[in-house]
Amino acid sequence: MAITAKDVKELREKTGVGMMECKKALTEAGGDMDKAIDILREKGAAMVAKKAGRVAADGAVVTYYDEAAKKGVIVEVNSETDFVAKNQKFVDFCNDVAKTIIAKNPADVEALMGETLVEAGITVNDKLTELIQEIKENMKVRRFEVIDGTMVSYIHAGGAVGVVVKFDTDDAIAAKPEFVAMGKNVAMQIAAMSPEYLDKENISAEELEKMKSFTIDGALNHPDSLPMPILNDLIKEATDEKKWSDEDITIYQGLDNKQRKNFVNFISKEALETLATIAKSHKAEIVENKIFNGLVQGRFNKQIKEICLLEQEFVRADLFKGDVQGYVASVAKELGGDIKVTGFIRYAKGEGIEKKEENFADEIASMVKGE
Repeated sequence: MAITAKDVKELREKTGVGMMECKKALTEAGGDMDKAIDILREKGAAMVAKKAGRVAADGAVVTYYDEAAKKGVIVEVNSETDFVAKNQKFVDFCNDVAKTIIAKNPADVEALMGETLVEAGITVNDKLTELIQEIKENMKVRRFEVIDGTMVSYIHAGGAVGVVVKFDTDDAIAAKPEFVAMGKNVAMQIAAMSPEYLDKENISAEELEKMKSFTIDGALNHPDSLPMPILNDLIKEATDEKKWSDEDITIYQGLDNKQRKNFVNFISKEALETLATIAKSHKAEIVENKIFNGLVQGRFNKQIKEICLLEQEFVRADLFKGDVQGYVASVAKELGGDIKVTGFIRYAKGEGIEKKEENFADEIASMVKGE
């Protein structure tokens, strides 16, 4: 059967594969269009397997929200390069995957790959295979999370970071543009400030204790930041018991009161390390000191404000001065209702994926040597 240019064009439009590959597949299939598609998919699967070992740490994060179902999703799909992440076919695939998750409710990524992609008539896995075959770069759906209820999303820098924020409020409030604007501002806060928790109540007692322990150890490891009464006792021990070198003792004793406030600029590194060792040896009694406890509590509270969303300082000071929780409350008051932030998810593309460091000089040298 003669293969016409029209046949090749039709196969290309159906698969997105190059003209020459379409012609070869049609020739091999004896002009049978369906068989040619199967041939291209088989070749695509082989290409996927070949490229599977290549690191895909770029890509995009996308979100989708079905207002009728009150269900949303955040998805990360990876590619090898930023160039492919901007390809419209890749972008369309990511968005279709998000819609498919809402429509089919798969349990995980593995189950998702076997679902039929919305408006495509083939599985997510087969569509991804076609995409890899056409673009010739490793790609994969990495992760997703489904959110039930009212949510607002924000995508930063074309998919570099994606955030969804879940709220508890009534439908009338959720429908107002002021609510949506507030939700986006909170999402942007999360994208910029990367909080780890919603609030202090979401941190386990064990984790809080660990954080406090790290704060105490951090203070003891930097004795120059300790309250002066404690620091003076430590220095007295270092000098009286000759735990510092004679040179450091002489230097310190030659400092005036003003210079002693910045004594770390004058003594040796070894002397400061010795001071930290002395501080740690008195840990039990130091932690009982009320002044020290005040210092630790202050640092601990500051850390909580940095890692807990609702306690973070709201970055849009032009809109509201105070913490995020205060900002949300102010909008709720303005709208005449209740609004509560109940959770959030933040994805950054490629986070946690170990990227291969390319050494192009060594690679070219290896090619020249024929290795």
